[in-house]
This record gives sequence, structure tokens and C-alpha cells, in this order.
Amino acid sequence: MSATRPTRRAAALGSAGALITATLIAGAVAAPSASADARHGQDRETRGATIAAAKAAKAGIDWQDCPADWGLEKPIQCGWVTVPLDYAKPYGKQIKLAVDRIGNTGTKEERQGALVYNPGGPGGSGLRFPRRVTTKNPLWVNASKAYDFVGFDPRGVGHSAPISCADPQEFVKAPKPDPVPDSEADKRAQRKSAREYAEGCYERSGEMLPYMTTPNTVRDLDVIRAALGEKKLNFLGVSYGTYIAAVYGTLYPSHVRRMIADSVVNPSREKIWYEANLDQDVAFEMRWNDWQDWVAKNDAVFHLGTTRAQVQAKWLELRATAKKNPIGGLVGPAELIGFFQGAPYYDSSWIPVATVFSKYFAGDTQALVDAAAPDLTDTAGNAASENGNAVYTAVECTDAKWPTSWQKWDRDNTRLHKDYPFLTWANAWMNLPCATWPVKQQTPVNVKSGKGLPPVLIVQATRDAATPYGGGVELHKRFKGSRLITEKDAGSHGVTGLVNPCINSRVDTYLLTGKVDAADVTCASHATPQP
Repeated sequence: MSATRPTRRAAALGSAGALITATLIAGAVAAPSASADARHGQDRETRGATIAAAKAAKAGIDWQDCPADWGLEKPIQCGWVTVPLDYAKPYGKQIKLAVDRIGNTGTKEERQGALVYNPGGPGGSGLRFPRRVTTKNPLWVNASKAYDFVGFDPRGVGHSAPISCADPQEFVKAPKPDPVPDSEADKRAQRKSAREYAEGCYERSGEMLPYMTTPNTVRDLDVIRAALGEKKLNFLGVSYGTYIAAVYGTLYPSHVRRMIADSVVNPSREKIWYEANLDQDVAFEMRWNDWQDWVAKNDAVFHLGTTRAQVQAKWLELRATAKKNPIGGLVGPAELIGFFQGAPYYDSSWIPVATVFSKYFAGDTQALVDAAAPDLTDTAGNAASENGNAVYTAVECTDAKWPTSWQKWDRDNTRLHKDYPFLTWANAWMNLPCATWPVKQQTPVNVKSGKGLPPVLIVQATRDAATPYGGGVELHKRFKGSRLITEKDAGSHGVTGLVNPCINSRVDTYLLTGKVDAADVTCASHATPQP
């Protein structure tokens, strides 16, 4: 499930199984186990990453004004960091990663280094992070006095050797088939699409695919740290960015200075990534219900019903209409889910989604078409959307072993759909390319504390749909000395960007002093949107 943002291709997190290798013993000679091979590979990659970081530290970053079409105003500056495509071959093919920064706003004495940011995905760009300073975002005024704000496009994303799996204009074309299958024929058609999508990734981006993994992004992050001239990393990861944080903290515990994990992907090897996506389906239904309750409470504004059941009936009516005759010829059930899933993702979408929904039933269908249909004239936006989906798929499919049995997918999703129909099948089809993935799937890192890891600050809402609450609890268990801030009865994805003084003040304190509370903290929810 796109852990950062809804994508047009249905829904997806930022969301396998453990491979048990038997060692055959012939006499006294052990055949090398797959895990020994993997260890050897990791050792080579660890050495390669050390070489790349030393090179980057020497080279630094040649900061310039950002290219005009990147949409990053002065005084934000942009530059490039070179990393190996394959860390096992540090002197082999290199790729360039786009980075940007804005200097700290305080004095030289106040400066504490760079704060690097990742917004999630996989497939999200962090380049807009320095704009929190240029747009004077009040939540980040204190932190920006002490830190340069640094963003980057991870490998495969945006300006960093971007990958693609399909023609962008074809990718966004609508209407797509209804994600909820009516027949075995519908399922066969979706399976064919998923297989073709996986093949498209290999055809268009085959050279990159084997190296599109979270551990490689983490190694890239350590090279960026070195290029910035920082001895230790200050990092804010949101959504999938928390999994980057979890793996970085495991592989480079002594390189961490401050680390915030906001809205946490469950780092358990058993969850990455197949089970994580199934967990999402349950959490999305819960948050969808929360939103419908709110719409019903505000019936005086939206006129969609005074109970959740009435609002749901309106949703099903809209869905059925769109299935029979796509609205404006473009908006069918798939496009509706693409738009409506914004509400369970982010509270900031509650009013806009409810307003469009309400307008439709008041006779204004154009608002829905404008909101949910693709804009084929927006070629840059469509390319970005296709690229984000390609990276999402490549990272999740390559990071971990996925079930290859269609029977398993069919059984699990049929069962979940009965009780959690909002997202289940849309999420399944989004991830199904992983069942026929054309490159070797890896074994996820065993996330745990290592020597030198400082206290990590974890922030998690109890009703988050994209990264369910259990993920924050799991990372907290694995990172000794970490602190968990729970936002109770809230479910907006990405907590540190919301106004909640109980949380905002603790984030500031941690970034400025490194101090965490003596015990875990529970904060009341941020304010509910008022239409």
C-alpha cells in the first residue's frame, strides 16, 4: 500500500515469508548454506558501502541553484551524490542521487548539522522538505534554527536514475477494471495485468531492479551522510521512511545521532511485505468507518446521511453507478477508490473528499470527474505517478520473498474482503506483480538494536490506516532505549506534520537536545477537521 500517498493505480503501503535453508552435510563437508552466501554478499556490500562513503566524504557536494523546473525556490540549493548501483561492486556502474538543502536559520553556534528526511513510499521524493523553511511552516521553526534541512530522491525516484514499468500515459488511462472481481474471468484478467506489469518493469528497468532494495537505499543514505560532511546522521522518516530508519539503525547503529520514526511500517521480517499489506486492509476499513461517522455527524453540511450505514449506502450507490456507467466516461470504481482512499489516509482530505461526494449527490458530477479522473495533459504529473508506482513495486517485490501461489493470494484476499471490502482487492492487485517478480527476491534485514544506537523517537497514531499501530509497538520493542509517543484515537498518517502541541513540543525537544521522556507518552488526538 503506498505508504506515503494514495496512488492512481489503486491503493498501495508502503506493503513475505522466511526462507529456511537446509545445510546438507556430506561427511564432514558442509555445502555452503544460502544464508552463508547471503552473509558473504552482505559483507561485500558492507565493504562497498564503506568505500563509497569515503569517496563521497572526499568529494563533498557541489551545491548550486536548483534547476528551474524542479520547483524549489532560492535559497534552496541542489546537488548530486554518486553511489554504486551494486554495493558489492563499488567500482562498477555508478548512479547519481539528487539532493537538496537549505541552511539552518539560526546562528553558527546554534547549528547542529543536517536533518535528512524521507516521506515514504517506497517511491516518495524528499526534495520538498527544505520548503518547510521557505514556506515558514510554523511547526518546524525551532528545528530549522539548528539544522540544515536536507531532502533527496532515493534511487530510482524522480531525478535519481528514475525507473519505469509502463508508459506513463497508458498507466494513468481510465477507467480501469473494477478491483472487486465478479468472476474468475475478472481475476484472470487482473492476474494477467499484474504479470505484464512485472514484465514491463524488467523490460524498461531490468538493470536497476535487482538493486532496488531498502538496504541499498539505507547504504545510499549513509553515503549522503558522508557527502554532507556529517559524522553522524540526523534523520526524520515518515511512513516507509520509518523502515529506512529501522534498517539504518540496524546496519549503522553507531552512525545515528538523532532519529525520528513517524507512522511506522512494521519491521518484523514476517510482515515485510505481504502480511503488512493484508494488515493495511483491516486498518483502512477502521479508518474509513471513522470518516463515515464524521460525515454523518456533519450531515447538516454534507447531506449524505445521519448514520454511518446511510453514508456507506451512498458510497455503494455511487460505486454501482460508476461501475455501470463510468462518470464522465472516466471515473469507475477503481478511480473512485483512488480518490476516496485519501480520506482514510489523511484527515486533511476529510473535508475535500466529503465535499466532492456531497456535490455529486447534489447533481454536480463534474467535481468528481475533476477530482478522480486522470488528466492526460499533465504529462509531468503522470510520469511522476508512474515512477512512484514503479519504485513502490520494485522495492517491495525485491526486498522480500512473496507467495507465488495464486491460491494463497485468492484465499487470503477473499477472506479479508468479506469484512474489510473498502481496500482489500485494490491493494491485492497493486501488489500482485510481486508473485511473478522477474529478479531474485531477498531476505529482509532482522531489525534490532546495535552498539551505539541512541534513543530513537517513535511517533504513532492508534488508528493509522496505512501503517497500523502495531508497527510502532514492534519497532519500539526492537530498538532498546527508544521512546514511543502514541497519539490516541487519531489516525491521520504522518503525525509530526500535524498541529498537536503534546507531540510537537517533544519532537522539538528531542531534535534540539536529544532528550526523550523518562517513559512512553500518550497524547490526545489533534483537532478533528471542522467543515
